[in-house]
Amino acid sequence: MPGRDPGEPHRTATSLELLSDLCFVIAVSQASGGLATAVTGGHYATGCLRFLLVFFTIWWAWMNFTWFASAYDPDDVPYRLTVLVQITGSLVLAAGVGRAFRDGDLRLITLGYVVLRTALTALWIRAARSDQARRRTALRFALGVTLCQFGWVTLLFLPAAAHLPGILVLVTAEVAVPVWAQAAGMTPWHPHHIGERYELFTLIVLGESVAAATVAVRGAFDQHHDAGALYRLAAGGLLMVFAMWWLYFDRPAHLLLATTHQAHRRRFTWAYGHYLVFASAAAEGAGLAANAKLVTRGAAIPAAAAGAAVTVPVAVFLITVWAVHVRPHQHGGVEQLPFPTAAAAVLAATWSPAPALVSGLLLAALVAVVTVTGRAGPGPRDGTTTPS
Repeated sequence: MPGRDPGEPHRTATSLELLSDLCFVIAVSQASGGLATAVTGGHYATGCLRFLLVFFTIWWAWMNFTWFASAYDPDDVPYRLTVLVQITGSLVLAAGVGRAFRDGDLRLITLGYVVLRTALTALWIRAARSDQARRRTALRFALGVTLCQFGWVTLLFLPAAAHLPGILVLVTAEVAVPVWAQAAGMTPWHPHHIGERYELFTLIVLGESVAAATVAVRGAFDQHHDAGALYRLAAGGLLMVFAMWWLYFDRPAHLLLATTHQAHRRRFTWAYGHYLVFASAAAEGAGLAANAKLVTRGAAIPAAAAGAAVTVPVAVFLITVWAVHVRPHQHGGVEQLPFPTAAAAVLAATWSPAPALVSGLLLAALVAVVTVTGRAGPGPRDGTTTPS
C-alpha cells in the first residue's frame, strides 16, 4: 500500500467512498432525529450535549477515513474488505444513537466506533509496512488510535460521574493524534480529492436536513394543523438550505488546500472546523423538524426556544463557513462584514413571529450580497486563480 501521488490528475471520490458516506449519513440522520426529539421534549442542554458527542464520533470516524483514503487507496481486495468492516461499524454506531439520546447508554455506539477505528488501525499498520518513507507517521497513527479505543472501552466501566470528564479527555486525545502523528511527516493526501470529499459530505448532510424537515412538515400537513405556520416554516427551510448550499460552494475548497499544503495550522483549522459545519447543518434539519412537531402539538416549549432550534444552527454554520472556508479567500475589510452581520441578524430572528422564514430571507439577502461583491471583486471561484 504505497502512498498515492498528491498531484495525481483527475483524482475523484470512488464508489466505495460514496457508499461509506451514505452509511455514515444514516448515523447523522439518527443524531438529527434524537436532537429534534430532545428539543420538543424540553431537554435542551442534555439533548445538545448528547448530539455534540454523538456527532463527534460520526464526524471523527468519517474524517479520519477520508484523509487516510486520500493518501492510501490501492482499491485491492484486502483494502475493500477492511473498508466494508468500517462501514459495518458505522451502521452499528447508527443503531446505538437512539440509546445514547434516550438513556445516555454509550455501549452500542462505542462498539460501532471501536469497530470503525480498529479497522482503520489495521489500514495504518498496512501502510507502515508498505510506505517506508512515512513508516513513523503511520505507526504513530496506529498507536494513537489504538490507545484512544482502549480509553473509550475503559470509560464504559467507570462511574457515571466520571463519564463527562473522561469524554472530554478522550476527545482531546483523539483530535491530538493526527497533529502528533503528522509531526513526523505528512501523508500524501490529495488537495482536490479532499476538497471534493468534504463537499460531497456537506451535500449529503444538507440533503438529510431537507429530508428530515420534509417528513416532519408532511406529517403536520396530514394532521390538518395551522397551514399558514407550516407554509412559512417550509418556505424558510427551503430558503435556508438553498442559501447554505450556495454560500458553502461559492469558493472551491481544493484551491485553499493546495495553497496551504504546507501551512499545517490553517489546514488543521479547515479540517477540524468542518465539525461545526457538518454538525450545524444536521442540527438545522433537527430544528426544522422540531418546529414542525410543535405546530402539530401546540406550544409545548417556549417560542424563543423553538426559534433558537432553527436560528442557532444557522448562525453557527454561517460563522464557521466564513471563518474556515471563505475568509482565507478574502482580501479587504469590507468583505469580512456580511457573514458575521448576517449571523447576528439570524440570531435576532429568534424572537420574531416566524424565525425560519425570517432566517431564510436573511440568508437569501446574504447570498445576493456575496454574489454581487464577489463578481465585483477579486477572489478564486472557477479555479483559474489562487488566493494569496
